[in-house]
Amino acid sequence: MHRFFVQEPLTETITLCGDDVKHITRVLRLSVGDIVTLCDGNGSECEAKIKVVTKDAVTCTCQPSRPCQSEPPVSVTLFQGLPKTGKMETIIQKSVELGVRSVAPMLTRYCVVQPKESFSGRIERWQRISEEAAKQSRRGIIPQILPLVRLEQIEFSAFDLALLAYENERTTSLKKALKGFSGKQIAILIGPEGGFSEEEVTLLIQKGARSVSLGKRILRTETAGMAMLAQILYEVES
Repeated sequence: MHRFFVQEPLTETITLCGDDVKHITRVLRLSVGDIVTLCDGNGSECEAKIKVVTKDAVTCTCQPSRPCQSEPPVSVTLFQGLPKTGKMETIIQKSVELGVRSVAPMLTRYCVVQPKESFSGRIERWQRISEEAAKQSRRGIIPQILPLVRLEQIEFSAFDLALLAYENERTTSLKKALKGFSGKQIAILIGPEGGFSEEEVTLLIQKGARSVSLGKRILRTETAGMAMLAQILYEVES
């Protein structure tokens, strides 16, 4: 069923405007009587029947709202080392499909891309990708794309667990690090194509991150975050 996010509580009547109208009428070719799913972006959703269609608005009558069942029991923030052009779009899309809560592009020593201009345009584009992926995967929220952050600025006080994917880790697996975990907030850190420097790993561990291995094979930066996220949610979801 087609899903649309609204910026208001799910009351008896909801009116959709803007780009949603074009998508409903011209792309999906829905009309009066068709059923859609509306989501408030805070984890609640409802089924709604299209009642009135005009050039500028689509009005729906809503069934009682219910909690969205697709949201994971933990909130995962992905700190992603800024990859080469084009890879971030795929990372965001697939991470949203898997269940990430937010994505923070991260600037590290070995990032090939070193942005000098304003980064706001990229953030806006990535946010649109997040929204489309959230609709497609029937999420109850639209995961947020956070502003670009430098590695040394990251703090973990808001997280119950911070996990650093490090190819030289030999003793602690991701599964071992998650054993007995009962918190709600997890940060995961993925390096760019060149990985993390030893100094960066030391700094992140001093800040409270835990170094973990993702297995015997070396994963690309665009694969590592997805693999880590999938394994975490496999462990914590019932």
